[in-house]
Amino acid sequence: MRQNELRVALFSGNYNYQRDGVNNALNRLVGFLERQGVAVRIYSPTSDTPAFEPTGTLISVPSVKIPGRGDYRFAYAMDGATRRDLEAFEPNLIHLSVPDRLAFHAKRWGQAHGVPVVASAHTRFDTYLGYYGLAWVNSILGDVMRNLYTGLPEVYAPSESFADQLRADGMADNIKIWSRGVDASVFTPSRRSLDWRRSLGIGDDERVIAFVGRLVMEKGLDVFADTIDRLVADGVAHRVLIVGDGLAREWAESRMPQAIFTGQLAGVDLARAYASSDMLFNPSTTETFGNVTLEAMACGLPVVGARATGTSSIVHHGISGQLVTPGDIDGYAAALTTYLTDTRAAAMAGEAGLVLSRRYDWDEINQTMLDHYMRIVRIPTAVPQSVFAPLVDRVVTALRAA
Repeated sequence: MRQNELRVALFSGNYNYQRDGVNNALNRLVGFLERQGVAVRIYSPTSDTPAFEPTGTLISVPSVKIPGRGDYRFAYAMDGATRRDLEAFEPNLIHLSVPDRLAFHAKRWGQAHGVPVVASAHTRFDTYLGYYGLAWVNSILGDVMRNLYTGLPEVYAPSESFADQLRADGMADNIKIWSRGVDASVFTPSRRSLDWRRSLGIGDDERVIAFVGRLVMEKGLDVFADTIDRLVADGVAHRVLIVGDGLAREWAESRMPQAIFTGQLAGVDLARAYASSDMLFNPSTTETFGNVTLEAMACGLPVVGARATGTSSIVHHGISGQLVTPGDIDGYAAALTTYLTDTRAAAMAGEAGLVLSRRYDWDEINQTMLDHYMRIVRIPTAVPQSVFAPLVDRVVTALRAA
C-alpha cells in the first residue's frame, strides 16, 4: 500500500470542544497526515461552543455529559448514522484515542471487517479519579483499558515514563512512542515583552512564577497554592501568573488573590505569556507528557515540576530545571527560591531547556507516527471467520449439488 492510499478513521473523546494537550496533538497529527495525502475522518462528541475549529473532517457522534465533569462528554454508542458514514469512508486503519464505549464498537467493527486497529493512551485516569473521590473506579477502568488494548498490534504513549507505567499496570506490552512537539517559530524567548508585563502591573525587576494549563484540581492547583504560601511565609519576593481557565478558576482566584489571572491564551499570546515569565511551576502528577512544560522550555524558562510521568521524561533534573517529590511543599519552595534569587542559575537552566526543546519537532514526530501506521497496514490482517462463513456455505452447497 502506498502512503496516499491510507485511510484513517480516528475515534476521539474530545477533538476540539476543549483545548488541551491531547486535542492539540490529535489535530496536529491530522493536519500532518492530510498534507502527506492521507485521508482522515474523525469521529468524536462535539459541542455547540467548540474551543477551536477542527482540523480535518469531524463527524459528531452520540454522547452524554460525564457526571461531575460537565465540561467533558462520553461517547456511548456507534449509531446507524455513524456506522453508515464509517462504511462509506472505507478506512484501512482505525485509531482509537480514548477508552469509551464507542471505541469498543469501533474495535469490533474493525475486527469484523479485517481492518487493523491501533490505540493511543493519553491520560493518567488513575491519578485523575482520586481528585474527585472516585479512586474506587480505578480497578474497573484498568480492566476496561486492558480489554480495549488486548489484541491490538500497537499502542502509542507520549513518553517513555508513561509507557513504563502502562507496562507496569499490565495495560499493554506492545507500546511505541508517539511523542509531542513544539512550534519553535511560535514558542521562543524572543516573545518576552516588558510592555505586556507592565500592562499587568509587573515590575521590570520582579520575578514571575507561571502556572499554565486548565484550571482543574488534578493539575495540582492545591500544591501550587500551598507552595506559594510557603514562599510568602519565607519572605521570598515573587509574582504569580496563572494562564488558563477551567472549573476550578473560582477556587484558584479565592485561594491566590495576589495572583494575576489572564484566562485562556493561545498561539503567540500564550507564547508571550511564557516568555514574559521567569520560570514555570508545574506540580501536576497527572501528566503523560506535559505540553506546557515543553512550551515553557522552548521559551527559555527553567521548570520546577513533579518527579512523575511526563515531566520526568522532559526535564533533566539539575540541568533544565528541578524535579521534586510529588506533594513536597518544602522541596518545591526550595527549588523555586533558587531560581527566584539566583538569576544566573535560572538563565543557565532556561538555556539548557531551550536546547533540549529543539529535539521535539512536530513534523518529525508525526512522520514517526505515519511510519507506524504504514507498517501496520502492510501486515496481512486475518479476516474473521464470520466473513468467510457465507462463502464456505456457498461452496459446500455447490459441491453437494454437483
